[in-house]
Amino acid sequence: MSLLFLISTIFSLTLTSNSIAQQQNGTASCPLDFTVLNKFGVESSRSDVDLSMECNYIRQGLRLVQSHYLQLNGSFLPPLESAEACWIAYQSGVNRYLPNFDIRKSCGFQTSWISQGCMNIITKTQFVSLIPNATLDDVATNCNQSLENNSPCASCTTSLSRLQVYLTGPSVGNVSDCTAYPFIYAAAFANQFGPTDTGTAKCLFSLDLTSVNSGEKKKRNVVILVVLIGSGIGLLAIIVGAWFLCHRHERLKMKQREEELRRAETDLGSALESFDESTTLVKFTLEAVKKATRNFSRENLIGRGGYGNVYKGVLPDGSEVAFKRFKNFSAMGDANFAHEVEVIASVRHVNLVALRGYCIDTTSFQGHQRIIVCDLMKNGSLHDHLFGAAEMKLSWPIRQKIALGTARGLAYLHSGAQPGIIHRDIKGSNILLDERFEPKVADFGLAKFTPEGMTHLSTRVAGTMGYVAPEYALYGQLTERSDVYSFGVVFLELLSGKKALLMTNENQPSLVTDWAWSLVRKGRALDVIEEGMPELGTPEVLEKYVLVAVLCSHPQLYARPTMDQVVKMLETDISVPSIPERPIPIVSEMDDIERSVSTSGSGHIASYSGYQPFTFESDFPSGHKEDGEHLDSVRIE
Repeated sequence: MSLLFLISTIFSLTLTSNSIAQQQNGTASCPLDFTVLNKFGVESSRSDVDLSMECNYIRQGLRLVQSHYLQLNGSFLPPLESAEACWIAYQSGVNRYLPNFDIRKSCGFQTSWISQGCMNIITKTQFVSLIPNATLDDVATNCNQSLENNSPCASCTTSLSRLQVYLTGPSVGNVSDCTAYPFIYAAAFANQFGPTDTGTAKCLFSLDLTSVNSGEKKKRNVVILVVLIGSGIGLLAIIVGAWFLCHRHERLKMKQREEELRRAETDLGSALESFDESTTLVKFTLEAVKKATRNFSRENLIGRGGYGNVYKGVLPDGSEVAFKRFKNFSAMGDANFAHEVEVIASVRHVNLVALRGYCIDTTSFQGHQRIIVCDLMKNGSLHDHLFGAAEMKLSWPIRQKIALGTARGLAYLHSGAQPGIIHRDIKGSNILLDERFEPKVADFGLAKFTPEGMTHLSTRVAGTMGYVAPEYALYGQLTERSDVYSFGVVFLELLSGKKALLMTNENQPSLVTDWAWSLVRKGRALDVIEEGMPELGTPEVLEKYVLVAVLCSHPQLYARPTMDQVVKMLETDISVPSIPERPIPIVSEMDDIERSVSTSGSGHIASYSGYQPFTFESDFPSGHKEDGEHLDSVRIE
């Protein structure tokens, strides 16, 4: 009998004993069936632990179990009162192959998250009511087949990505968020083989598992039955031996884990000290940070995010600063922390947030503390002023300052910094405003350095829905033009006062980029400007800003300008080039489709009144050509 099968058997026995204990104690038992994971092979031990990989593996395994639960009960989530029991049941099984690994503590999961998800959607009926029948039929067509191979899997996941535009509400936690719901639903109902099929698990839950041969499983079951009936003493000896080995293994893993944490903290300290030598960064003590924030009081809390919380505080010299406190105190968290410190410390620009210093510390009560200290932006974020509870709308001069300042900051990241930096998460909440409404680009947690000579990077997709460039979202192809697209979306929000994701009169999701384009192509660019904006500028300037925003947010990469070119268009009297025709959006009306067919031969639209097209080559130095492409490709007359 293999150790792999023994672990699987112990997993089942542990879940059963836990359920009995819960019933005896009068607590709610867990309705999730974690034994469905037993049909898949699990490594019995691991010499190295990648925390990010383990947490993602555990999260995806839980989603597979929830899909099985949805298939049987029509519900995405178990009752809230059973959340604790479900975590205990899952933890018991995980302990057998990954000792000394607390799921909730190590991965940052909260107990209630297992029973909370996307937009308060609980049942299958609630989910399908939000999705058009045509879209669900498309998912069924592409996903109702064996997903073992790459091609069927790609077709299925592509169709599932189209469901995301209908799930724009808030998510609680990251266990079953809005990005996971389409996959949980598809595995339960769209695929005929169900969530426990090897191909389905591999494609929809990224669990590259090896199914145990059914013949061997039956044979092993017979052996187990014979052993249980005829050799109780032998089974007891095996269990005692396994317990001894596991206990010894747990102690070794604990020592190894402690050594890894000590080594990681030493490495982090060394890396940050190297920044200290080349910059003016201040290393704050935890006591100084607590004193400045009044021990992280709620009154000083000014922001929340996936990384943690932001607190305002006052230093002994009277200056006001912001403390960004990371909550993922782990090896992966240290890597993210060091990366963000490195990025911010390497740049200095009036339109980029300035780094004052950092704090790293470890206490027996609060664990590993990782804190970044930056200047306090007293006017909050651009998102707060556009979509928050602000009493007065931003005036046109202030919006001009924000647009130009943000463009200058991004242009510096792309062209002025060495090496260049791609931000990857440009949105209104990451553009902060000081007391004079000067914009500061912030939050470099997802930023990427661009090695010299590289035309693009292929990387995992990160960012915020509605702001991510199409080529990056679909293919993982990251370039500086990806930031240009995100800037174009924020630019349109700034001009129109509308969010990146809109809802039409027919209660259908739409992008602000498509809405603005539909007005521009009809010669109504000024209709994009928000009504009631104070101190409105001249029509010529307003129209020019709208056209620049539409050009930046063009879905085709080749049509977008560089940020240097954007700055020059906004600062000078240079005209905006003609804008190429756009592909038909996913949600289109019949007249849009017919118009696209009738103009498909030209591939462009004529210039609108109020501006004339210009040639990039005549107005910008030839050195601005990048990635080997011809800039006159956007000069379509």
